[in-house]
Amino acid sequence: MESLTKAHPGPRLDSGMARGGDERDEGLRRTWLASERTYLAWLRTGFAAFAVSLGVGKVVPALTGGAQWPYAVLGVAFALIGVGLVGYGALRQTLVGRAIGRGEYVELDERVVVGLAAAMILLGIALAVLVVLR
Repeated sequence: MESLTKAHPGPRLDSGMARGGDERDEGLRRTWLASERTYLAWLRTGFAAFAVSLGVGKVVPALTGGAQWPYAVLGVAFALIGVGLVGYGALRQTLVGRAIGRGEYVELDERVVVGLAAAMILLGIALAVLVVLR
């Protein structure tokens, strides 16, 4: 856990950088920052799935009346997608951070990409069907 909170010193941004300082350090700093932005994107996407979960599972049924169980099922599914996104984002951030420290690269697991895409496609189809049938 210490590595998650430990500050990683970056290059000093002084006048030497402007005159052609160490490009490797600058590239490493930019890579760290890009990795942090990507992690925040995983979090934002997970939080968006949580919001959709609440909307589908609670708000829409309250407004439409009728059977609530289909909305509850879809709401839970979106919540689980959100948990998966936040969890995988944290794992990915850890793996990428370690790889950057070693000067390596970690590819995004293709199974995760396909699994998330498939889950979201299925949820989108289920939502479309629910909208048409209601």
